[in-house]
Amino acid sequence: MAVDYSTSISRLTVDKLGVKLYDKVSAVIAELIANAYDADASNVTVRAPMGQFLATRAGGQVSDKGFQIEVADNGSGMPPQQVQDFFLVVGAERRNAERGDRSLRFERKVMGRKGVGKLAPFGICKTIEVISAGGERVDGIRTGANDAGYLTSHIILDYEHIVTLGDEPDERYKPTVGDRDETYSPKHGTQIILKDFNHRKVPDIKVLGRQLAQRFGIKSADWQVQLVDNTQADAQPHTVGEFDIQTMPGTRLTFQQDGTVLGTDGNPAKGLAAGFDHEDKFHAVTGWMAYSKAPYKDDLMAGVRIYCRGKIASQTSVFNQGAGFTGEHNIRSYLVGAIHADWLDEDEDLIQTDRRDILWSDELAVSFQKWGQCVVKRIGTLSRDPLKRATLELFLEVGEVDARIRSAYPTDEQEAIRDNAMEIARIFGRSLSRGEVEDASVVKELVDLSITIAPHITLNSMMKEAVASADTTISVLGSFLRTARLAELSSFGRIADDRLKVIKLLETLKDGDDTKEQDLQQLITNAPWLINPEWAPVTENQAFSSLRREFEKFHKRKTGKTISLSDFRETGKRPDFVFTNQEGKVQIIEIKKPGHRLSDPEMDRIIAYCDNMEAFLKDPAHHKFRQHFNDFHVTVVCDSLGLNRAYAAALRGYRTEGILTHMDWAAFLLKSEQVHQDFLEEARRQRTAGPASPDEG
Repeated sequence: MAVDYSTSISRLTVDKLGVKLYDKVSAVIAELIANAYDADASNVTVRAPMGQFLATRAGGQVSDKGFQIEVADNGSGMPPQQVQDFFLVVGAERRNAERGDRSLRFERKVMGRKGVGKLAPFGICKTIEVISAGGERVDGIRTGANDAGYLTSHIILDYEHIVTLGDEPDERYKPTVGDRDETYSPKHGTQIILKDFNHRKVPDIKVLGRQLAQRFGIKSADWQVQLVDNTQADAQPHTVGEFDIQTMPGTRLTFQQDGTVLGTDGNPAKGLAAGFDHEDKFHAVTGWMAYSKAPYKDDLMAGVRIYCRGKIASQTSVFNQGAGFTGEHNIRSYLVGAIHADWLDEDEDLIQTDRRDILWSDELAVSFQKWGQCVVKRIGTLSRDPLKRATLELFLEVGEVDARIRSAYPTDEQEAIRDNAMEIARIFGRSLSRGEVEDASVVKELVDLSITIAPHITLNSMMKEAVASADTTISVLGSFLRTARLAELSSFGRIADDRLKVIKLLETLKDGDDTKEQDLQQLITNAPWLINPEWAPVTENQAFSSLRREFEKFHKRKTGKTISLSDFRETGKRPDFVFTNQEGKVQIIEIKKPGHRLSDPEMDRIIAYCDNMEAFLKDPAHHKFRQHFNDFHVTVVCDSLGLNRAYAAALRGYRTEGILTHMDWAAFLLKSEQVHQDFLEEARRQRTAGPASPDEG
């Protein structure tokens, strides 16, 4: 006689235990897989449109796309009467006396308890089709060719039909009976087919695989889950593997069933137990905890996963320890693990209905929490040295430190410099945080600095040895001088490299609409080497300061006009031109914006500068200035000339006499860049060439 399927399921029950609790595809699939595990399945196959939205949504309307999700297993299955007695009874205690809390075939501790996981699919779809074959095998007791095998049940649950029912206890829902009901299947097992979806997305197949691996802490030879993309005709199955996490050596603690905790050396860890006492009962915890090799930004990977009967119950990074404790950042970034606490839902259920966390306010959970915090602190202590070593190794790897140092100092004679450069780099690497080491620009800068400083450190050491030695030889002195030369080249090479970066930036910024002439003057004030790479900011000296002040007064007496001059020590004023001293000369620099044409009034002003400076230096009253500055020179940076014949002739005359140098912007930048580039190349050549032979000059 066919079973009259019915259930007291109601809209309120479906909404509360299905729709509201399970709104992610991965969570729904995980519940169905858990049911297959409890049914002694050794193989589960999930077929779904991987990486696809199950429905479209536009203007508030959801349209199903015709996809299906199928979860099929080879478990014990359910004949029609078991479907009625167990599957259609919502909220029944799974681990009752009749079925027990272990599966029949593999004696697995069953995951299910409350009997509500079957409603999970209603969180993402409106139709659940159940086809299940089980019970005792029948061998042709009826007439017909299809009488042998396992009796099959076939029902279809419809959310839209369920929600039309009231919430009266005696009002029952009758699912639709499928065409395979009361037929026979050659194999036992269950097939769940989901249809008519809400607007949800199936994760990519690899992501879904990782999510499922994270949800189940099961490792067994008789358990396998496979994923198949049912939108691809020739799709290859993806096997859900073990949730693998690379741990940092020296930080792992292993919790054994007998209550002992093993350290990384395989010996018992003192002061720790694999569990805790609560109300005169020991609550065992098995599994492991450690630091990961790298901080996991992926929520799936980070933290300690807590399992109950092989199914995830919670995930925590610090067992709810308050903020502000020593090493908090590292613990939250690196702590990983997988521990099993099957007592979480034995006497009383400490797991939230949606299986997303533990009810930490319970007294038993508080004791568990305190145990976990003690373990976390111990692992934090174990991790200090390994974490520093791991960060240093990453620094050396990211910065390609060994290769770069050997490239900078390749000869046998430079071994001491290489050693010092490596030691300096290691000091930098040990001082950085993991986040800083992951920034390649930070690492490169520190490796560059290590290479620059190394010859100076080596030179200092050699000087001390030379002073202490009573028999310093010529060869030792020669080595000392070569190291001094390398130290000089390294320092100037770093300066030249930085200057080249400034030149490249200036090439980009010079043509900006918002670039002003006064900004360019300010730039030359701060970086006079742009005009002549041999120039450098000079320290203020009394003679030049006095000359600057006196010339301002002299110019006003001669022309009646007030001028503002600037040297390299005063960068706050806006000067009429840049005024400095180099090579025993007063240097006057006039710089114009790119594209500017030098005009007659501007040339007239330059002539006035030249005439007045010449008169100033020849004035007998200024003979003391001539002891320091016996001449002057004008540099004009301007792209083109717009001068009449008289002023053009004056400019040519100044250039012929060596009083004035005129450059356009292209020549100006090219000269500066080429000189610094040539210096760098020569510095690299000398640094890598090794000691000169006797025949070399």
